Amino acid sequence: MLILALDTTGSARSCALARDGVLVREEAGDATHPQATRLPGELAALLDRERVGLGDIDAFAVGVGPGSFTGMRVGIATMQGLAVATDRPLFGVSALDALAYRAGLFESQRSAAGLRVAAWVDAWRGEVYAALYEPGRGPAPTSASPGRLLDELRDRPTLFTGGGAAVYQETIRAALGPSARFTDPIVPLLAGAMAQMAAGHFRAGHRPAPDAVRPLYVRRSDAELTRDRT
Repeated sequence: MLILALDTTGSARSCALARDGVLVREEAGDATHPQATRLPGELAALLDRERVGLGDIDAFAVGVGPGSFTGMRVGIATMQGLAVATDRPLFGVSALDALAYRAGLFESQRSAAGLRVAAWVDAWRGEVYAALYEPGRGPAPTSASPGRLLDELRDRPTLFTGGGAAVYQETIRAALGPSARFTDPIVPLLAGAMAQMAAGHFRAGHRPAPDAVRPLYVRRSDAELTRDRT
């Protein structure tokens, strides 16, 4: 079972290949060129290095957000095109879920010791897209200021991860002191986690259609907010 994944939701863009749920290769994207022109080439190069043909892929996975609105749309369109062309399923994966997966506390991986994961993606304008992962509680993605979120995280240690955690690292440390911990790296590549998560769903029998994938908009785009104010 081969899964090809692409993540364009944040600054640490990446693509990855997983075989039978095991990560084979994960590579960072080249941020010096426009995504629309370089993405097909980067995916093709990844497959070529592993001597895998596009027809060998069993399913595709793509990051659906939250994150960069343009990045999400370009990434989803790229993978939808590949999935349609090869008649393969396409799994949409939340960037917040992938961050928690990389941190080791997602669904069955969650720690019984009580350590929780705060996945933060930079939402700009002084806000983050955030979800809290802990045993016995389902994550509820939201967009909010770091200060508002930190007020609710003072009771026990929290592991922070993601671009939002990197941007507001000093704010987090000042508010929580030694109870604030951070993944290493704080902003990990996510395509590998997305490929592995998709592999689990594929193994369970799920076969989502490519046109069913939609961007995860936790907050409306700046263009929409500006339009409503005029």
